Amino acid sequence: MDLQLQQWQRALGIATHNQPGDLVLRGGRVVNVFTGEIDIANVAVADRHIIGVGDYEEAATVIDLDGAFVAPSFIDGHIHTESSLLWVTQFARAVVPHGTGAIVTDPHEIANVAGLPGFRAIVDASRGLPIDIRFTVPSCVPASPNETPGSIMTAETIAAAFDDISAIALGEMMNFPGVLSGDPDIFAKLATAEKRRRDGHAPGLMGRTLDAYTLSGMTSDHEATTYAEGLDKLRRGFMLMLREGSSAKNIAALLPLVNDTTWVRCCFASDDRDCTTLLNDGHMDATLRYAVSLGLDPVRAIQMATINTAGYWRLDRIGAIAPGYWANIVIVDDLRDFNIRAVYHHGALVAEHGKPLFDVTTDIPIVLLNTVHLPKLTEKHLRLAPELATRAVGAVDGEIVTRLLDVEPKIEDGAAVVDVERDLLKLVCVERHNATGNIGVGYINGFGLTRGALASSIAHDAHNIVAVGTNDADILTAIQAVASSQGGLATVVDRMVIAQFALPIAGILSDQPLEIAAEGYHHMETTARNLGSTLQSPFGLLAFMALSVIPQARVTDQGFVVI
Repeated sequence: MDLQLQQWQRALGIATHNQPGDLVLRGGRVVNVFTGEIDIANVAVADRHIIGVGDYEEAATVIDLDGAFVAPSFIDGHIHTESSLLWVTQFARAVVPHGTGAIVTDPHEIANVAGLPGFRAIVDASRGLPIDIRFTVPSCVPASPNETPGSIMTAETIAAAFDDISAIALGEMMNFPGVLSGDPDIFAKLATAEKRRRDGHAPGLMGRTLDAYTLSGMTSDHEATTYAEGLDKLRRGFMLMLREGSSAKNIAALLPLVNDTTWVRCCFASDDRDCTTLLNDGHMDATLRYAVSLGLDPVRAIQMATINTAGYWRLDRIGAIAPGYWANIVIVDDLRDFNIRAVYHHGALVAEHGKPLFDVTTDIPIVLLNTVHLPKLTEKHLRLAPELATRAVGAVDGEIVTRLLDVEPKIEDGAAVVDVERDLLKLVCVERHNATGNIGVGYINGFGLTRGALASSIAHDAHNIVAVGTNDADILTAIQAVASSQGGLATVVDRMVIAQFALPIAGILSDQPLEIAAEGYHHMETTARNLGSTLQSPFGLLAFMALSVIPQARVTDQGFVVI
């Protein structure tokens, strides 16, 4: 208490110009997210907080900004750090230099593999990093009864996860069919949130079904993909999260919804952004660049990436350059390219000119290792019965939604087989947590491979092994290659593994530094495109082809699923 009193008294002395601060950022153009103004002013910092914005001059350190813009560091409103393929410490190295000062993450990828111990492991690893990481507690592990995870999050385990101070909300409620049917287990999970936020996930819901979903307590959504859907959700009071990730890109479709009335109910989210994209394109800074290039006012874009997000998630003293707020600050050359000159976290310089100024370790808890377990598989396990091959998953480039297609299967020796000329490939999903032998097989259209096969143990959300290919031998070889490295990606041609990327942490994350992981993932995407795929991100899209809560069709370890 004495220390708090002393800090308070010192802050008052600095604010009234009776004492020097720790840091003064002088001569910058300060973005005021409350009023939308840009003020030429100095920013005083002490004891990790902003003391004032005005004519401050005295400090232990004074930095001249020469007219650069001063803004609150950016906030990602909804992300899964695991989708970066990086352990959380390396994720921080990836995003902090791009001006990200806070994220709200739902670690349901880790939880699908390792449950509550996995959740606690990633929360513990996030402590002490120069970025404010807040967690939503996964509500849907598994995402639905149509896929088999490595663990289950019950209402009881969700309640236990809320014991951690970093857990601020109930994670995205993906099982919207369960909500709409009044499932008692879903009700029990919703009840664990008490007065906390309940994050939404309602792809395609509109009208009456959206009413039913909304009255169950969800108040945000990042799954809207069309103007009409986004408007329906805004009308029901949702915080509309405009998503721009590596696989799902929805800002262009939704940005016309942002106007002088609605902007306060809109923010940005990346949802899923891989390590290669983070390293080469950026994070929230890339989102801001893109939104501004489409015509969004730059100051409003910053408001949507800071105070709107912080306000919705109730992030105390985060998201503004104002007295009493944490000194989470980005220095930006201009408000068009959003070139990040420097990043401060709690008043400390943590990144400069795109480079992190902090070190991290990658110490992995044993609970997240050796998680891939397969039975012995042969090509006969990949057989597709003709009566199960009259429908196909229709992949859509740049979207995680799919189409349900009616198809005429190609039959050979009493089985449905691949038809490369019609781009009817095989999509296979193998349960990999407990060697149950569950295998789902179906057709997929839109992937475009002309030879070989791809396999991955990144398969949202249960993270079984998913594979796509032009023949059973290559598909089987790719699956076995992934298992041999305790998770990862594999590209196979003529039964030869031509590229492989190990993901030994829970079968979904690399244990390598950002730069090595980004290079490895980029190489895998290149090899996939070399097999004929014209998709922007073949492995990125493959990861969603077993996700049983996104319309309209998937193949999980339990078979062909229609949503």
